[in-house]
Amino acid sequence: MAEFTVDREQAINRLMRFLAVEGITGQEQAIGAEVARALSEIGVPAGAIRFDDANTRIPLPTQTGNLIVTLPGTKPGPRRLFSTHLDTVPLCAGAVPVRKGRRIVPAGKTALGGDNRTGVAALVTMLAELLTRNIPHAPLTVLFTVREESGLWGARTVDAAELGDPAMGFNIDGGSAQTITIGAVGADRWEVEIFGKAAHAGVHPERGISATIVLARALASIHKDGWFGKVKKAGMEGTSNVGPVGDADGGCAGQATNVVTDYVKVNGESRSHDAKCITAITAAYRQAFQTAARQVRDDKGKTARVRFTTQRSYFPYRLREDSAVVRAAQNVAASLGWQTTLKFSNGGLDANWLTRHGIPALTFGAGQHDVHTIAEYADLDEFIDGCIFALALAAKT
Repeated sequence: MAEFTVDREQAINRLMRFLAVEGITGQEQAIGAEVARALSEIGVPAGAIRFDDANTRIPLPTQTGNLIVTLPGTKPGPRRLFSTHLDTVPLCAGAVPVRKGRRIVPAGKTALGGDNRTGVAALVTMLAELLTRNIPHAPLTVLFTVREESGLWGARTVDAAELGDPAMGFNIDGGSAQTITIGAVGADRWEVEIFGKAAHAGVHPERGISATIVLARALASIHKDGWFGKVKKAGMEGTSNVGPVGDADGGCAGQATNVVTDYVKVNGESRSHDAKCITAITAAYRQAFQTAARQVRDDKGKTARVRFTTQRSYFPYRLREDSAVVRAAQNVAASLGWQTTLKFSNGGLDANWLTRHGIPALTFGAGQHDVHTIAEYADLDEFIDGCIFALALAAKT
């Protein structure tokens, strides 16, 4: 189908261009500006390109807001949203992309940033093909989010009213365009602060209250009772993990071997496709830390104390296989001669929050592989498929 082809070399050149611009999560100003320049170069009107103020609502330092492109349709039809994220994980800092055959790889010991510059390049290519070839299309909104990698913050804080009331959404984030993700887990991010009491560990250790021992007791209990890692409880399934352990500033917990550690901060997460399971996992961690704190005492009987806080980072969602957005994607894929696979993700996606905002959104890939590792690469054939799928979804109603 000649209508749904793209200029392969131009598309790959855009991908190389965007991969070369650093933009780790929270520091998306440079890549946002570069994408905005590329949009202007392909003929997107200046008035259709804007940055929102989501960064002012994100509770983490964030250089810029989401980049939003809004275009009227050249034919009737419901508005469609296309989305992807601008940011990369910190392991991509300093990445230099190198083209090797049908792949792009990092030149050094960094990740590549194909997650998610493949999506960025695919959506700019989609717009380039629509505009330069005058392909009729329904009204479109294209959203490039910030801080996806550190908590889906751009999609979470976007003002849905600024997106033009789209009927459905298509998010790009993954490997094959023929694998369509129609649901994903939700997650709690929790933090616990353990307050003990310092004492000289060699002279009077009994006068101290070790925050480290509270941590050890709590985690031993969590592990013993089956709440760590893969969780299967009362017909529910999920996962949990303990991440950073340190002091209040992210440094090492404990000041010296001869001082009883008086403070530890721990961060972790609870995930599941079932919101009740997420809540149950987080509650188990809270209870374990509270119980452990009561068990660790000094020589006067004083106990440790804990402060446990949690936030639902994103909610689980699941689209019906017969929903309008899933049918639309499968029909377009069939017109391309593709056999699609529907799946559910154990990781959060911008689509979690877009669907929460009332825009049923699915996710497909554009060639990213081995993400968040130094072995990351972009598969160029799959990248082009992602470009073609986005173009076809925009043009077909």
